[in-house]
Amino acid sequence: MKLHSQIIGTGKPFIILHGLLGSGDNWKTLGKQFAELGYQVHLVDLRNHGHSFHSEVFNYQVMAEDLKNYIENHSLGKTILLGHSMGGKTAMEFAAEYPEAVSKLIIADIGPKQYPQHHQDILKALESLNFSEIKTRDEADEILSNFIKDLGTRQFLLKSLYWKKKGELALRFNLKAITKNIEEVGKPLNSSFKYDGETVFLRGAKSGYIEDFDEVLIKKHFPKASLQTVSNAGHWLHAENPKEFYDNVINFL
Repeated sequence: MKLHSQIIGTGKPFIILHGLLGSGDNWKTLGKQFAELGYQVHLVDLRNHGHSFHSEVFNYQVMAEDLKNYIENHSLGKTILLGHSMGGKTAMEFAAEYPEAVSKLIIADIGPKQYPQHHQDILKALESLNFSEIKTRDEADEILSNFIKDLGTRQFLLKSLYWKKKGELALRFNLKAITKNIEEVGKPLNSSFKYDGETVFLRGAKSGYIEDFDEVLIKKHFPKASLQTVSNAGHWLHAENPKEFYDNVINFL
């Protein structure tokens, strides 16, 4: 089974991996900017997300394997790899397992450590959507607002809403498999894993996903890593401060 992607531009391969409940489409604006500098940007939909296949198996090992197959199918050779949140953990796993396939590694607002489960409210909100009754995006937003007060979060989730067939809305991501395997998303990187290539970790100044003390663990797994902070940004740093995020990535490359 092959991963779906959008490919923009020509040049050195540059793969971008989205976060939980997102898709490659979330990165289209930045992807076009990277492509203008001579990169072939691959906006990949990870399994159970976007237009990619659905599967009951959902963990970082299989997602790294999916990525290996994708790189082989597209004959990409060594690639720049950028991952945000869950996509960042997938990128770490992949770089440690297949270092020969990565030229540079960029991790956006996630560390190699264990994260406690904190998506319960969002998953509960999504499970409350009854698409036999909901017929418009506004109706879906109204139901989500009972659980999720932040408009930006709701808009992000509603990007995955689509017409499955005439008169029937659905979510592109596989909510059932993600909910069942949600504990996998917070798991730490294998303690023995190490990637010796050039790496940068970018964190949002207002996020809290990467604390100062996490740098010790980051350097254990990624000895050549640097840690940089994007100002005026939380966990969605690439969307909240895209210019500074872009500048940091380009300076690193």
